[in-house]
Amino acid sequence: MSGTFVGMPAFPEAAREAVHDTTLRGNLRHATATIRAKRAKAVAEVADWAALREAGKQIKDHTLRHLDRYLVQLEEAVTAAGGTVHWAADADEANRIVADLVKATGESEVVKVKSMATQETGLNEALEAEGIRAYETDLAELIVQLGKDRPSHILVPAIHRNRGEIRDIFRSEMGEWGRPAPDGLTDTPAALAEAARLHLREKFLRAKVGISGANFMVAETGTLVVVESEGNGRMCLTLPETLISVVGIEKIVPTWRDLEVFLQTLPRSSTAERMNPYTSMWTGTSDVDGAATADGPRTFHLVLLDNGRTDTLADEVGRQALRCIRCSACLNVCPVYERAGGHAYGSVYPGPIGAILSPQLRGTRSEIDASLPYASSLCGACYEVCPVAIDIPEVLVHLRERVVQGGVVTERGAKVLLKPAKGHAAERAAMRAARWAFGRPGALRAGQRLASRTRRFHPRTLPGPGKAWSASRELPPVPAEPFRDWWQRTHGGKDGAK
Repeated sequence: MSGTFVGMPAFPEAAREAVHDTTLRGNLRHATATIRAKRAKAVAEVADWAALREAGKQIKDHTLRHLDRYLVQLEEAVTAAGGTVHWAADADEANRIVADLVKATGESEVVKVKSMATQETGLNEALEAEGIRAYETDLAELIVQLGKDRPSHILVPAIHRNRGEIRDIFRSEMGEWGRPAPDGLTDTPAALAEAARLHLREKFLRAKVGISGANFMVAETGTLVVVESEGNGRMCLTLPETLISVVGIEKIVPTWRDLEVFLQTLPRSSTAERMNPYTSMWTGTSDVDGAATADGPRTFHLVLLDNGRTDTLADEVGRQALRCIRCSACLNVCPVYERAGGHAYGSVYPGPIGAILSPQLRGTRSEIDASLPYASSLCGACYEVCPVAIDIPEVLVHLRERVVQGGVVTERGAKVLLKPAKGHAAERAAMRAARWAFGRPGALRAGQRLASRTRRFHPRTLPGPGKAWSASRELPPVPAEPFRDWWQRTHGGKDGAK
């Protein structure tokens, strides 16, 4: 199935292995904490962030309601600008179209801009089967490709790797691509970036075919937009004679005025920048009135990808996942992703957005996709940071209902109807005790005071059945003073915490 990591188990099993990988957890914890802090600072600079967020939501919802009309408008505009539009119902058709277009040029190599859509379809593998070598040019994608690895993050595919691991990958694998890593390569960011730049320069200059996705497509003009931070995308979009862009049909915005909203919210939500260092826009081909301009493709093909999006659009609750602008903010605040990593999701779309998007694009009938809606604590942090206000917890609950009602098909082809999990006996007992205590304020107050006074004797892990919960986390320390007592001491008078 396209977009699925072959052989991956369901999320609980994959996550169970991942949480015991201390190096992985350390890499993720450091990276996500850094990105979270920078994003929060960048967003706080914008006084009208809430209004921009609501505007993005409204634009996306409007576009999805009228998607048929805007797709036709886009096709007409791209065609008028000298491009050719192809329609792909699924991943196999998209891959076949791209492979045929590359073979028609007589080339056997292509350079690629970072693209989630082509990862979703498994394009690199499809091209390899046709004797075509695809070179990833994004630094993180290059690391993943050289390391024969899988991406684990939407924005930073190699987030699970630290600098030492990246240095070792470059030293051992770059030689297979024609240019060995520099002697004495260190793990400093500057040295690694320079090694990648030297490694890719010759491929940029030689390639006749470039392949990209797009962050946005403007229906009124047929313009495609790619935002990036490194400049590799600019090279791939301007140097090759032929450019092929594979883009999901939901990436449309109606007008340039609509695009302005997302060019403010996407950079701050993804890379925590006020604007991306490179924002590339192109409309059709560089052949204007029969005279080729200095840069840009002379031949442009746009492959519009459905691959489950129309089915997703039919779901009134689930369709909001199609608002996603792939900023990855939800991954960086998710406690489940931070501990399990992206590979556990078995999809090129990891984290909270992947937990609602992948099952809708691929269906909830497989065991791995049926498990993804449960890969969440429903804490709601993902909804709070989403720049287009996707209510991910709402969709997760909705998809859980679908999983229970529809069941799953096992690898042997047998359909298994699922029942809501009853939970462990100890968990059910704890919930009953909590319900009893919360219904009796006096007992709750006494229990809180007793817990605070005996806090020095509390364990940091749970015994017995509780070991499964505390195997990868410690119990939070009990405060020295209950909230009710703190309130009375600092505010005086009667207990104000009802």
